[in-house]
Amino acid sequence: MADATALRLLSLDGPTLSFVAACVVGLLGLFLIFAWLQQRNVRALAWWATAYLLGAAANVMWGAPAPTFRLPPEIAEAVLFLACGMIWNGVRLFNGRRPWPVAAFAGAIVWLIACQLPGMPEGSTVRIAAGAIVVAIYTFFIALELWSERRKSLYSRTAAIVVPCLHAAIFLLPLAIKAFLPEVIATGWQTVLALETFIYAIGAAFIVMLTVQDRHVHFYRKVATTDHLTGLLNRGAFLAAANEMYARQGAVGEPVTLLMFDLDHFKSINDRFGHGVGDSALRVFAGVAARSMRATDLVGRLGGEEFAALIPEPTEGALMVAERLRAAFEAAGLVIDGHAMNATVSIGVATSYRMVPDLDALILRADTALYAAKHGGRNRYSVADEEPGSEQARVAAAARNGQIAKLGAVKRKLAARRARLAGAG
Repeated sequence: MADATALRLLSLDGPTLSFVAACVVGLLGLFLIFAWLQQRNVRALAWWATAYLLGAAANVMWGAPAPTFRLPPEIAEAVLFLACGMIWNGVRLFNGRRPWPVAAFAGAIVWLIACQLPGMPEGSTVRIAAGAIVVAIYTFFIALELWSERRKSLYSRTAAIVVPCLHAAIFLLPLAIKAFLPEVIATGWQTVLALETFIYAIGAAFIVMLTVQDRHVHFYRKVATTDHLTGLLNRGAFLAAANEMYARQGAVGEPVTLLMFDLDHFKSINDRFGHGVGDSALRVFAGVAARSMRATDLVGRLGGEEFAALIPEPTEGALMVAERLRAAFEAAGLVIDGHAMNATVSIGVATSYRMVPDLDALILRADTALYAAKHGGRNRYSVADEEPGSEQARVAAAARNGQIAKLGAVKRKLAARRARLAGAG
């Protein structure tokens, strides 16, 4: 009884619901156009707005009364596939890639040709399955684009998952309905489609606007925290992130190692080649540093030719990073902007094994080690003494004391032997 009532409800007002769905989708398309007019630099909004308007047009074609106004169903379906292609191209454009207009029309053209083949009558399982495959292909590429450009914020992670799922649900669900509930397709197909359209259109438009907002937030945050010349973290952002890592590692008893970098003879580079070439040298070093670091490492520019990196590793692991970076920059600095420069870098290394209030003591130790590397011949790294008060410092001190004690014992034996020899003489 309940099933029969549900089927009757599904069959009620199908054309009306379809018309309302078309209005909702069309209004959302106009809303996206308005958003694009306010943010003309986000051209993807124009593509998405066009896709929504095409989706509204497809709904109108489906719900139009026959035979006065209604077009062949394959035309409406082709328009819907064109909308899918527009959404995909909009995502590509949003992520900084070139749109592929041909790919946007490909699904619609293939569909129109396929519908002329025998065995593809309207409402057949084969036709629904073929349509689902076309949509699945577009959905896969949309998800791939979103996932490849995912960011760390909640909005972007949501977009990378929810948008493709919504996109697939509206078109792939009919295949399951056709297979398991054919009576719903027969009596309430327009209602099912209209309800799906409501869910997809409103949800996807909401996620799109969140994603655009997230991109702007990310852009302005990056501007505020990035050194404009090198693209690395600026001094304030590096120190803030470094203090967070320092506290996090100290809370679990894990070490961190600070690397301080200073480009060798940088004043001479500016004097010989000009500040423009000096800036190029800084950019080359920044690129080498970014490539030499791992995802868990922090690297930033402190100012001038001074850079720093914080690595969640003990000294041994950090020295591997330091040597890799030193050798890479020695090779990259041979010629910069067409000038034989032979640029190199000196590195100071200091490790902390215990939690202290801030980074100042660690920075001082690394800076002292950097000074030693400079005076030791440059183009090398120097390691600071063990951290005062740490277990490593106590072990090192004990080892030194043991060596001193052994040396004292040897000296005493030699003195006693010389005394005996002198007495015997």
